[in-house]
Amino acid sequence: MSDNRPHVSRSDSNDEDQMMEYLTHQLLFLQDKAMLHASVREEKKLLVENGKLKKDIEDLKKVLQDTQKRKAVKLRQERVLKATITSKTQLLQESAPPPQTAPSARSSTTPRVSESQTRHDRRRGRGRRGAAVNPELLNTSQSANLLMREQKPDVSRLDLRVGRVLTVRNHPDSTSLVIQEVELGEPAPRTVVSVQCSHMTPEQLVGSLVVLLCNVRSMKVRGVQSQARLLFAVNQESTEPLTPPTGAQPGDRITVQNYPGVPEKELNPKCRIWEHLLPDLNTDAKGVATYKGVAFEVPGKGLCRAPGVRNGEIK
Repeated sequence: MSDNRPHVSRSDSNDEDQMMEYLTHQLLFLQDKAMLHASVREEKKLLVENGKLKKDIEDLKKVLQDTQKRKAVKLRQERVLKATITSKTQLLQESAPPPQTAPSARSSTTPRVSESQTRHDRRRGRGRRGAAVNPELLNTSQSANLLMREQKPDVSRLDLRVGRVLTVRNHPDSTSLVIQEVELGEPAPRTVVSVQCSHMTPEQLVGSLVVLLCNVRSMKVRGVQSQARLLFAVNQESTEPLTPPTGAQPGDRITVQNYPGVPEKELNPKCRIWEHLLPDLNTDAKGVATYKGVAFEVPGKGLCRAPGVRNGEIK
């Protein structure tokens, strides 16, 4: 008895598998294509929104600049008006005629005596005015000297001191910063946030002597209060902290010859004194820290250096 069931060849089964595989690939391809189109549309949409935001920002900047200009013009006009009123008031006071004390009949009978007396009174008045102005001239001279000092700051304004690093730990919010506790000969150490050295590990920095700018305003650096600024010598190859001379002690003052003076109690950030001095702060060909070519020194103990950074900048 013969078997009437249809016979499925192996070749037909392979064809079906290939067809299913082809359809699966096509489906995946279409899905990827659809996702690509959607991402392109989203990108175009974002570009359009970014363009609108940029335009809005530019418009707001223009409005802010116009407002600032108007405010500056108004302040300038107020200053000019006040100065004009003050000068005119002084002119009126100086040109006012002196009160007449003698009767008119007597002045007509003795004109020469009255005229002589008037000249004498005028000379006395001038003398009194001169004596009153002298203190003002003195104050003006002092103010001018102070103004010149403000306009031409030098390195004597900086409170540079020797410090010893007690501890070093990584900054919790930055991989490029470290937090140091530095002894400065004060009742308590100061917390200083600085960049990491390129050639020294934090462990090697502990116990070393460094140079600190101590009269900067305390400020937060990534959430940590920094109470001084650690000075580095920098060039294209390396970053290295300035090193005080052997024998220096924490708290020793660092000075520069030919620039005497008392440091500011606190540098005013608005005056940007540190920024004005930066171009003249460098290391020479021997790695000695200098200001306008004159070396940093601890009096009686030696010079400050960065041996590994020659002809670099001090930051």
